[in-house]
Parts: sequence; structure tokens; C-alpha cells
Amino acid sequence: MKKPLLALIGLIFVGFLIDLSFDAFIQLTLIYVLINMILAMSLNLVSGFTGQFSLGHAGFMAAGAYASAFLSTIFPMNPGPMQFVYFLFYAIAGGAVAGLAGYLVGLPTLRLRGDYLAIVTLGFGEIIRVILLNTKTVGGARGMYGITGPTDFTLGSWTISKFLIGYAHAIFWVVACFVVIWRIIRSHHGRAFLSVREDEIAAEAMGIHTTQTKVRAFVLSSFFAGVAGSIFAHYANYLNPASFSFNRSVDAVIMVVLGGMGSLSGSLMAATIITILPEALRPLQEITGVDLRMVIYSLALILLMILRPKGLMGTKEVNEFWRKYVRKTS
Repeated sequence: MKKPLLALIGLIFVGFLIDLSFDAFIQLTLIYVLINMILAMSLNLVSGFTGQFSLGHAGFMAAGAYASAFLSTIFPMNPGPMQFVYFLFYAIAGGAVAGLAGYLVGLPTLRLRGDYLAIVTLGFGEIIRVILLNTKTVGGARGMYGITGPTDFTLGSWTISKFLIGYAHAIFWVVACFVVIWRIIRSHHGRAFLSVREDEIAAEAMGIHTTQTKVRAFVLSSFFAGVAGSIFAHYANYLNPASFSFNRSVDAVIMVVLGGMGSLSGSLMAATIITILPEALRPLQEITGVDLRMVIYSLALILLMILRPKGLMGTKEVNEFWRKYVRKTS
């Protein structure tokens, strides 16, 4: 119990430190890092642990974001200490809608394999985006404005900023996503996921219903993608279908591949790098007068893939490196 408690205290301290020491741009970037962590871990469950190549993850993120935002108009939030409960409710509801979409998409498509599955999931992701683009109830092509977001409130002599509320909400779901996937992978359900990844035919021969196994992974992955969309919606306060295009799905795939397919720690690291690197390179445009961010960003990704073809962590977790290298030297 000591390690989780110390980690929780450390995360709370980091939140207060960032709130006091950094400007709104850094704070917003941190929230986006946490959102991308959830998105990367959720896709890793399907692509890394179950071995199914999906290119429609942005569609499920969009489903969760729009469902959560629309729900906030039906059950508006009152500013105050109850904000976290409201955001938790919105996130669970958005995740449930995304999970249902994942079930409806996964049930007929997960009988396919390889490139065929990637093309079909890409198609369904675009279908979700186009439906939202033409649905006037959620703003259509103009997007959805004025979405409920965190607000400052006073608790006794303490002023709790909207960043701390958003940070706490995002951190809660990062930890929840990590713990749930970690525990499932180490259960008999997780062993079924891994067996499907390693050899689907052998898994079927051993009595595993591979389609049901893949659907379970797909639904859970879609749920957490919807949660990531919910956090994005309420912190950005604006949604547009263009925010959930094919490029968003590609970014999620890059995070999974870069971090290591089958490594949750790698997903966390890759999400941090992919989110921060383009912003860290932004000052180069002021110096050179040319926007070289994407050129350097792309070259960095190419070098990483050449030097670490299995990703930053491969299929390992941080604790495995700790046991292997740190304890040997101590």
C-alpha cells in the first residue's frame, strides 16, 4: 500500500506545482498529454495485446466526446465541489456510448484479420465522423460550442483552480485505465488476448472463442477512447468533427508503435513525447522563419524506429527494467 500511496501524493504535488509555477499553455499541454495517454493505452489493448490493427480509434473518441458534451446540456453542472462527480458521470456515459459503438462495429468486423480489419475500422471511424458532421443536434459542421468545463471555486480559504479539477479528473482516468488494463492482461481474459495475438489458429484449437475475445478487447478499448474524448470535450469547450479525422487515429497508432506494442509504460512515454515534441519545436519557426516542426518531428520518429524497431519499451514495462538493470547494479 505504501508505493501506490506515495505515487498518489506525488501526482497531487505535481498538480499543485504546475498550477502555481506554469502558465495556461503548459497546463493545457499537460491535459492533452494525459488525454493522449488514455487514448494510447486503450488502443494498445487492441493492437498491442490482442494483435488487431485498428485505424478507427478517433471515431470512438468522437462518439464519447459528443455523447458527453450533449449529456452536459441535459444535466448541466453546477460550479462547486461537485464538479468532479459531474465530470465522472459525463465520462462514464461517454465511455459507455463509445463502448456500445465499439461493440456494434466490432461484432461483424473482428472476424476479419490484418489489413482487411484495418480498412474496415478506418471506414467505420469515418462513418462516425460523417454522421456527426451532418447531425445538427450536436452542431454539425459548425461544431459544438460552449461545452461545460471546469470552473474555479473556493473551498474554505483555498481556491481550487479549473486546471486542478481538470488535472485530477484526467489523472484519475489515466490511473484507472492503466490499472484496469494491467489487471485484465494478467487475468485469464488477458491470457486469451495474448494467445490470439500470438497465434489465432492455435488459440481456436485450444478452445478460445477468438471473435468474442477480440470483441471484448475492442469494447473495453472503445470505452476508454470515449473517456479520453469526454475529457477533451470538457476541457477544450468546443468540438468539431475535423478534430477526429483519420490523422487522430494515425497519431494514436504512432503512440502505440513508438512506445512498444504490448507495453503500457511505453504508451505513457510515447504519448508524452508525441504531444510535447511539436510544441517544444514551435520556437524554431520564430528563429528560422520557416515551420520546420513537422520535418524534425518526422525525422525523430524515423530515427527512433530505426534505432528501436520494437518501440521504446518493446513489450516490457518499467518495473521489468528496474528488476533487470537497477537491482543488478545496486
